[in-house]
Amino acid sequence: MTVDQVAERLLCSPSKVSRMETGQRGATPRDIRDLCDLYEVTEQEERERLTALARESKQQGWWQPYALPYATFIGLEQAAASIKIYHSAVVPGVLQTADYTRAVHRAAIPRLADEVIEERVEERSTRQQLLTGEHPPLVDVMLDEAVLHRPVGGRSAMRDQLDQIISASDYPNVAVQVLPYEIGAHPALESDFTILGFDSEAPSIVYVEGLIGQIYVERQQEVERYQDVFERLHSMALSSKDSNALLRKIRETYTNG
Repeated sequence: MTVDQVAERLLCSPSKVSRMETGQRGATPRDIRDLCDLYEVTEQEERERLTALARESKQQGWWQPYALPYATFIGLEQAAASIKIYHSAVVPGVLQTADYTRAVHRAAIPRLADEVIEERVEERSTRQQLLTGEHPPLVDVMLDEAVLHRPVGGRSAMRDQLDQIISASDYPNVAVQVLPYEIGAHPALESDFTILGFDSEAPSIVYVEGLIGQIYVERQQEVERYQDVFERLHSMALSSKDSNALLRKIRETYTNG
């Protein structure tokens, strides 16, 4: 059915149907009922599931009051069943300590106001609760060794940061691996990215962040390329056990140096 045909049957404007389909506006429980009737969705359990989703979509996420430039990513991260992260320069936000976060944002251009930086600290702290929630996602973190040697925030801050990474790697749903310098070139040298997977029929999405903003990669062929790259990194990285040993070794250099 075309948008115009659906709109005619629902006695609404084609633009309303189009905005619902593209996610630019929410669907009410009544919209869901009418659409289910129109599309002949007869299974009661499915109709109830869709109606529940419509109700939940009206609830504000905890991150929305912060006015974050990456709010869409936070929402997707909260809904993800699996999160695969590759970072070559900084610790991922979901693992950052407060002092590390402050140091990262104080180096930003243009300079962020102190109150904005503290909001980012609070946001990251709240985000990290997803790692230990009732139904936590499977989190696979791949770090270039350079991340561990860059003393963001100073030696004490880095010592605490490495402690946090080591602690998080003990969670049953979190795996941390390090790509050591010795491997030389690898297929993700020029790109950091996060692959978000979902339990539902929603396809995986790749999130890429840089100086010009955020990019969401959704085309299946491109998503599969990132997935292939991540699997290649997985095979090149140290095992979780050896990565943990390297994390502890580097952590000691911030204690004794």
